[in-house]
Amino acid sequence: MSIVTTGRDVAEETIAFNEKLAGILAAAPAVYEVEDIAQLRAGFGVFPPPKILDEGVDRTVPGRDGDVSVRVFTPDDVRGVYLHMHPGGRVLGSARNQDVRLWTLAVETSLAVVSVDYRLAPEHPHPAAVHDCEDAARWLVDSAKAEFGTDRLLLGGESAGAELAVQVLLRLRDSGQHRAFRAAHLSYGVYDMALTPSARAFGEQHLVTGTASERWFRTQAYPGLSEAELHAPDISPLYADLHDLPAARFVVGTRDPLLDDTLFMSARWRAAGNPCELEVVAEAVHGFTAFPITVATRELAAQNAYLASWSARNA
Repeated sequence: MSIVTTGRDVAEETIAFNEKLAGILAAAPAVYEVEDIAQLRAGFGVFPPPKILDEGVDRTVPGRDGDVSVRVFTPDDVRGVYLHMHPGGRVLGSARNQDVRLWTLAVETSLAVVSVDYRLAPEHPHPAAVHDCEDAARWLVDSAKAEFGTDRLLLGGESAGAELAVQVLLRLRDSGQHRAFRAAHLSYGVYDMALTPSARAFGEQHLVTGTASERWFRTQAYPGLSEAELHAPDISPLYADLHDLPAARFVVGTRDPLLDDTLFMSARWRAAGNPCELEVVAEAVHGFTAFPITVATRELAAQNAYLASWSARNA
């Protein structure tokens, strides 16, 4: 495990940003206080709207429940493909919300990026999102060579997207197709849908998400399930058999309510015999890589370096 303490100036910058963010979010309604989910999806509240780039191409790939929408970024030099799952608690977000970051990743790593615009809850509760991500992965396994000229595949995501990436690997494992993916990059994921101790104890600190918000997201995605049912391995991957999975790099901040999710999952990943890296970033909040702070810039560079390294390795 690597704990990134950073220099005093960087830590002070992160703490100061957290205080500013908490003040802004304290004045805004929490997600569970907004009755119209469509309103949440249409607006970005205190956050600026995403910048949409012409380099992103919307298309569909075949899925079991109909076509699956994906957004594709293809750099001039393609040496591999990264399957990406976006954040948003399975309720918010889309594949069009991170164009700048995903295009930068594509250019810096020489990886084509396929971001899955999976169906959202509560209109489409579990397992709709998993089905869409799994179907996109299977399409990529079968078609990457013809579509992008390479079968060097990686996958990952942030928050709920990290969880979906793990679910994809577990579902592909029975057919052996999970071995097509060389490595996974998993940023501040959620792996226990009944909430880990850190998520239960976090409360409301107005730092992107908190205990009540996390419970609200679970209610939308897994309606009517008891705590025992939420612990089922096909719902909470923390409880799954994790043998024979690819290398993974886990990242989380110390001010994230999902801190334990990453600490526990990375420990189980390693104990199952899989290559594993863990980076814990001092003072960083949930979703910190989306913010204009030094620790975010450093982490995105480390992520890109990790993905490029695994793509370049000989099989």
